[in-house]
Amino acid sequence: MKNTQKDRFIASVKVGPKGQITIPSEARKMFNIKEGETLMVMGDKKRGIALLKADMFYSLMEDR
Repeated sequence: MKNTQKDRFIASVKVGPKGQITIPSEARKMFNIKEGETLMVMGDKKRGIALLKADMFYSLMEDR
């Protein structure tokens, strides 16, 4: 884990045999991700993969 600034970081994770990853504790703390919460996985072949808390995602969609 490399902290680049107070509000940013870079981390590497490995994909396990079941396709699972562990979200680094720094990310869980920064984004207040708790056990059992639902995350949205978004993907774009050119731009990559992003994770977003489901409540934040639905809030953004309501604003449209």
